[in-house]
Amino acid sequence: MRAWVNRWRRRAWRLLFFRVLFGEQSGGQGLPGTRISPSTCIEHEDQLLLADAVFIGHFNFIEASAGVTIGRGTQVTNFVSIVSHSTHRAVRVAAELSGAELGAAVIRAPITIGERCFIGPHSTIEAGTVLGDGTLVAAHSRVRGQFPDFAVLAGSPARVVGDVREGDARWLRGLRGG
Repeated sequence: MRAWVNRWRRRAWRLLFFRVLFGEQSGGQGLPGTRISPSTCIEHEDQLLLADAVFIGHFNFIEASAGVTIGRGTQVTNFVSIVSHSTHRAVRVAAELSGAELGAAVIRAPITIGERCFIGPHSTIEAGTVLGDGTLVAAHSRVRGQFPDFAVLAGSPARVVGDVREGDARWLRGLRGG
Protein backbone atom coordinates (compact mmCIF):
# COMPACT_ATOMS: atom_id res chain seq x y z
CA MET A 1 0.00 0.00 0.00
CA ARG A 2 2.80 2.45 0.93
CA ALA A 3 4.58 1.92 -2.41
CA TRP A 4 1.35 2.66 -4.26
CA VAL A 5 0.81 5.90 -2.28
CA ASN A 6 4.42 6.99 -2.88
CA ARG A 7 4.16 6.27 -6.59
CA TRP A 8 0.99 8.41 -6.87
CA ARG A 9 2.51 11.15 -4.73
CA ARG A 10 5.55 11.34 -7.02
CA ARG A 11 3.35 11.43 -10.14
CA ALA A 12 1.16 14.20 -8.69
CA TRP A 13 4.22 16.24 -7.67
CA ARG A 14 5.75 15.83 -11.15
CA LEU A 15 2.50 16.89 -12.83
CA LEU A 16 2.06 19.94 -10.65
CA PHE A 17 5.59 21.22 -10.11
CA PHE A 18 8.01 19.84 -12.68
CA ARG A 19 6.06 20.31 -15.88
CA VAL A 20 7.93 22.51 -18.32
CA LEU A 21 5.23 24.37 -20.24
CA PHE A 22 5.45 26.39 -23.44
CA GLY A 23 4.92 30.14 -23.30
CA GLU A 24 6.98 32.85 -21.63
CA GLN A 25 7.44 36.57 -21.97
CA SER A 26 10.61 38.66 -22.19
CA GLY A 27 11.17 42.30 -23.02
CA GLY A 28 7.43 42.80 -23.44
CA GLN A 29 7.18 40.16 -26.17
CA GLY A 30 5.39 36.86 -26.02
CA LEU A 31 7.58 33.81 -26.55
CA PRO A 32 5.22 30.94 -27.41
CA GLY A 33 8.02 28.43 -28.05
CA THR A 34 10.11 29.18 -24.95
CA ARG A 35 10.06 26.87 -21.93
CA ILE A 36 11.56 27.40 -18.48
CA SER A 37 11.40 24.80 -15.75
CA PRO A 38 9.64 25.95 -12.59
CA SER A 39 12.64 24.68 -10.60
CA THR A 40 14.96 27.23 -12.26
CA CYS A 41 15.85 30.15 -9.99
CA ILE A 42 16.11 33.49 -11.79
CA GLU A 43 17.40 36.55 -9.95
CA HIS A 44 16.90 39.98 -11.56
CA GLU A 45 14.47 38.54 -14.11
CA ASP A 46 13.93 42.04 -15.54
CA GLN A 47 17.56 41.91 -16.81
CA LEU A 48 17.11 38.52 -18.54
CA LEU A 49 16.38 38.91 -22.26
CA LEU A 50 15.20 35.76 -24.01
CA ALA A 51 14.48 35.03 -27.65
CA ASP A 52 11.84 32.49 -28.67
CA ALA A 53 12.34 28.72 -28.75
CA VAL A 54 14.67 28.79 -25.72
CA PHE A 55 14.62 25.79 -23.38
CA ILE A 56 15.86 26.16 -19.79
CA GLY A 57 15.72 22.87 -17.91
CA HIS A 58 15.52 21.86 -14.26
CA PHE A 59 17.50 23.14 -11.28
CA ASN A 60 19.34 26.03 -12.96
CA PHE A 61 20.46 29.31 -11.41
CA ILE A 62 20.46 32.48 -13.50
CA GLU A 63 21.73 35.67 -11.87
CA ALA A 64 21.11 38.46 -14.39
CA SER A 65 21.84 41.69 -12.46
CA ALA A 66 24.35 42.87 -15.11
CA GLY A 67 22.24 41.53 -17.98
CA VAL A 68 21.91 38.10 -19.59
CA THR A 69 20.79 37.61 -23.20
CA ILE A 70 19.94 34.14 -24.52
CA GLY A 71 19.45 33.71 -28.27
CA ARG A 72 16.78 31.88 -30.22
CA GLY A 73 16.75 28.09 -30.02
CA THR A 74 19.31 27.80 -27.23
CA GLN A 75 19.08 24.90 -24.78
CA VAL A 76 20.26 25.27 -21.20
CA THR A 77 20.13 21.74 -19.79
CA ASN A 78 20.03 21.02 -16.03
CA PHE A 79 22.09 22.20 -13.04
CA VAL A 80 23.63 25.13 -14.96
CA SER A 81 24.68 28.42 -13.34
CA ILE A 82 24.73 31.64 -15.37
CA VAL A 83 26.09 34.47 -13.24
CA SER A 84 26.60 38.05 -14.44
CA HIS A 85 28.42 39.16 -11.32
CA SER A 86 30.84 37.69 -8.83
CA THR A 87 32.03 38.79 -5.43
CA HIS A 88 34.67 36.07 -4.95
CA ARG A 89 37.44 38.69 -4.85
CA ALA A 90 35.46 40.92 -2.49
CA VAL A 91 35.23 38.04 -0.03
CA ARG A 92 38.98 37.46 -0.08
CA VAL A 93 40.11 41.05 -0.46
CA ALA A 94 37.68 42.45 2.06
CA ALA A 95 38.03 46.14 2.81
CA GLU A 96 38.67 45.39 6.47
CA LEU A 97 41.66 43.18 5.62
CA SER A 98 43.30 45.06 2.78
CA GLY A 99 42.00 48.61 2.84
CA ALA A 100 41.04 48.18 -0.84
CA GLU A 101 37.87 49.68 -2.23
CA LEU A 102 35.25 46.92 -2.08
CA GLY A 103 33.59 47.92 -5.37
CA ALA A 104 36.81 47.34 -7.28
CA ALA A 105 36.77 43.69 -6.20
CA VAL A 106 33.32 42.96 -7.65
CA ILE A 107 33.17 41.55 -11.18
CA ARG A 108 30.02 42.64 -13.02
CA ALA A 109 29.52 42.23 -16.79
CA PRO A 110 26.70 41.18 -19.12
CA ILE A 111 26.52 37.70 -20.65
CA THR A 112 25.47 37.02 -24.24
CA ILE A 113 24.62 33.51 -25.40
CA GLY A 114 24.06 33.25 -29.16
CA GLU A 115 21.40 31.42 -31.13
CA ARG A 116 21.05 27.63 -31.08
CA CYS A 117 23.67 27.06 -28.41
CA PHE A 118 23.70 24.04 -26.11
CA ILE A 119 24.85 24.39 -22.50
CA GLY A 120 25.66 21.01 -20.95
CA PRO A 121 24.71 20.02 -17.40
CA HIS A 122 26.68 21.21 -14.37
CA SER A 123 28.31 24.05 -16.33
CA THR A 124 28.92 27.61 -15.16
CA ILE A 125 28.78 30.62 -17.47
CA GLU A 126 30.62 33.52 -15.80
CA ALA A 127 30.30 37.31 -16.02
CA GLY A 128 31.40 38.87 -19.30
CA THR A 129 31.06 35.71 -21.38
CA VAL A 130 30.02 35.91 -25.03
CA LEU A 131 29.13 32.66 -26.80
CA GLY A 132 28.82 32.74 -30.59
CA ASP A 133 25.90 31.15 -32.41
CA GLY A 134 25.81 27.36 -32.40
CA THR A 135 28.27 26.98 -29.52
CA LEU A 136 28.24 23.70 -27.60
CA VAL A 137 29.37 23.78 -23.98
CA ALA A 138 30.32 20.34 -22.66
CA ALA A 139 29.09 19.16 -19.26
CA HIS A 140 31.00 20.37 -16.20
CA SER A 141 32.61 23.30 -18.03
CA ARG A 142 33.46 26.65 -16.45
CA VAL A 143 33.14 29.28 -19.17
CA ARG A 144 34.59 32.80 -19.10
CA GLY A 145 35.55 34.89 -22.14
CA GLN A 146 34.53 35.38 -25.75
CA PHE A 147 34.10 32.43 -28.08
CA PRO A 148 33.40 32.19 -31.83
CA ASP A 149 30.39 30.74 -33.60
CA PHE A 150 30.16 26.92 -33.65
CA ALA A 151 32.84 26.37 -31.00
CA VAL A 152 32.87 23.24 -28.87
CA LEU A 153 33.96 24.25 -25.37
CA ALA A 154 35.11 21.93 -22.60
CA GLY A 155 37.06 22.09 -19.39
CA SER A 156 37.54 24.19 -16.30
CA PRO A 157 38.46 26.74 -17.45
CA ALA A 158 36.73 26.03 -20.75
CA ARG A 159 38.67 26.23 -23.97
CA VAL A 160 37.82 25.58 -27.62
CA VAL A 161 38.27 21.86 -28.33
CA GLY A 162 36.46 21.60 -31.64
CA ASP A 163 33.91 22.92 -34.12
CA VAL A 164 30.35 21.59 -34.09
CA ARG A 165 30.17 21.75 -37.90
CA GLU A 166 32.71 18.92 -38.19
CA GLY A 167 30.67 16.58 -36.01
CA ASP A 168 27.44 17.67 -37.67
CA ALA A 169 28.87 16.92 -41.13
CA ARG A 170 29.81 13.36 -40.07
CA TRP A 171 26.36 12.86 -38.53
CA LEU A 172 24.59 14.17 -41.65
CA ARG A 173 26.68 11.93 -43.91
CA GLY A 174 25.64 8.97 -41.72
CA LEU A 175 21.97 9.88 -42.11
CA ARG A 176 22.34 9.95 -45.86
CA GLY A 177 24.18 6.63 -45.86
CA GLY A 178 27.42 8.01 -47.22
